[in-house]
Amino acid sequence: MPIHQPQQRTDVQSDRTGVRQAEAALVEHYPRLVRLAYVVLPPGLGRHRRVLTAHAVVQRALPVAGSKASGPRVPAQSRRTGAPSSTEGTSADRVPAHPAYGWVRLRVLRAALAHERRPRWWPGRLPAPAALRPALPVVWGLRLFPRAGGVDELALDRALSAVDGPVRAAFALQLLEGLDESGVRELLAEAAVADAVGAVRRAARLGRPDRAGAQAMLRSGEFDPCTVQTRPSDLLRRRHRVRAVAVAAALCVVAGGLAVAVEQGANGPGEDRSPAGVLAPVLDPAELMRTAAERWADTSRVDFTAWPARGGRADDDALLGRALRAWAEPPESVRVSTTPGTAAVPPAEPPQLLFADEVDGAAVVLFHDSADRVVRYAEPLSGAGGAALDFARTDDADVTTGAAVVISRTAEGARFLLAPWIAESTTRDLLAPDTPGRPLEVGPDGVTAEVPRPAAGGACDAWPVIQLRSSERIVEKHAFLLTDLGELAPTHLTYMPKPGRGTPARQPREATGPDALLAWARTACSLRTLAGSGVRSVNNWAFAEQKLPEGGTTADWVCTRADTWRGPGRVLVQFLAPAASPAEPATVVADRDDTALCSKFGQHVLAGTHWRAASGRWYVLGAGSRAVTGIRATGDAKGAAGGPTLAVRAPRDADVELTASLREGGTLTAVR
Repeated sequence: MPIHQPQQRTDVQSDRTGVRQAEAALVEHYPRLVRLAYVVLPPGLGRHRRVLTAHAVVQRALPVAGSKASGPRVPAQSRRTGAPSSTEGTSADRVPAHPAYGWVRLRVLRAALAHERRPRWWPGRLPAPAALRPALPVVWGLRLFPRAGGVDELALDRALSAVDGPVRAAFALQLLEGLDESGVRELLAEAAVADAVGAVRRAARLGRPDRAGAQAMLRSGEFDPCTVQTRPSDLLRRRHRVRAVAVAAALCVVAGGLAVAVEQGANGPGEDRSPAGVLAPVLDPAELMRTAAERWADTSRVDFTAWPARGGRADDDALLGRALRAWAEPPESVRVSTTPGTAAVPPAEPPQLLFADEVDGAAVVLFHDSADRVVRYAEPLSGAGGAALDFARTDDADVTTGAAVVISRTAEGARFLLAPWIAESTTRDLLAPDTPGRPLEVGPDGVTAEVPRPAAGGACDAWPVIQLRSSERIVEKHAFLLTDLGELAPTHLTYMPKPGRGTPARQPREATGPDALLAWARTACSLRTLAGSGVRSVNNWAFAEQKLPEGGTTADWVCTRADTWRGPGRVLVQFLAPAASPAEPATVVADRDDTALCSKFGQHVLAGTHWRAASGRWYVLGAGSRAVTGIRATGDAKGAAGGPTLAVRAPRDADVELTASLREGGTLTAVR
């Protein structure tokens, strides 16, 4: 026996040393570990919960004292777990070389990924078990948000929200931790990721073509949960919550007793284990968040959080309770629809009430929750029809994208609930650019008169839109266009004008000027192809103007880019030849899904088409954006031109390849 005692003491000492080393690594590198957890965690948690959960994940990375895992033997360090790769920036950003850091990082990665995993037996509408587990830190009375970035950071955040946890983890491990692909695959496999190879492959497509820029954005304040901004929660209800603390404490005692009973197999016949039962405190109408009526005029965050509760049934607890219970656990009679990429899970905390009233023969309730979703519940006032529950994403909505919600839709048209900062509303037809808008009647609670819906099929002879103007208390002389594409959140329409000689690149602007309306008159009917795809905004970029052969008339080239709430975009490149009617549809010459073209991440575009002159002769036309210095045609027709446009005689069905040279070097191929 004495011969084994020294070895046992050595093991204990090694275990304790390993824990101390891991604890030191966690404390020293706490900010980078929390940032890693924040990027990997599901964006559906909402920014406030994701900040707190990221800190909780890291703080719980060390094993509980006294547990079997309390004395880990930290593995020897390898190239994979610590050595920086060529993607690393400064030496201050390099991954720590101590093996304890690699061990802690793996624990953090496993815990963050667990927030998206659901066991097979787990109710599909509930968040993953890890997301429901209480954890410190807890913040009362404040909402925490990382510092807001620019449009590039927003685009990257949307792209990350469109992929699953393992892909986000692979992306973060490469750009934040500097691991190569083989190292990321090994680490994800250790974290129990089923398809590590697929996750790495999909992560490689994120942030392109500017991976260095994406790396810099991941290290910016937008993704830093250690440097946050604070805002108060509902101050008016805090006093009532204080009274509820004693009740909550009693409920915790009761819940603890029930948990013991469950472990002992003593479940009572009346126990409610349904989602509605588990989330009962969250689904109490008395706990709904309500914003003060004038909050929108006194906050820098002008979005759905600034909407007050409106409607004649905003105090109808029976209606609100039915809506909340249907949200938590919809019965079979409730029709559920979601915008692509929107989670239909129950709320994680009491949602904000936006509206409750009777509209077009139905009782309608509208909520907004911390996961940046708008949820509409509608039940018929008479008849045997079932209720409806609709979910839509509203990530980082602003003055325009948070300005209206479809509150009711019929076969003829739709009514909108307008934001409190809307001072003027009109309707206009995009196919009649010279016709002024007509006033749109709005009720005292912000509900509009019915607006005709764009035709989903058949002839495209009208495209109704609403033109709204923000209050001068928000911004002066700011008007913008929204259109209904069949979802809760209408789509914001913008325009980028033609490149001027010697002028810098321009930014999207509101599509209310003459040039914008003329361009949208030619391209509005192409919006049909975007219906139901979760589109947040559509921008018409007039990237080139071309003088046509045989006559000297001009044509415009427009890149129509649709950005979705979840991140991916779709591009239609359209050729606007001279036309007798201002509403004659343009010719779509290219259609590309899931692309960065015509955005901040894809600022160069080249396109081509076949065109017939009045003489009957056919040409291949090509046009590129402002950085194109020359275009070359090869294949069945050959030719070259300096500058951003090209015209070459060619047979009608000629197979021609177009390539362009760029001002800063490199080449560009035509989009198809």
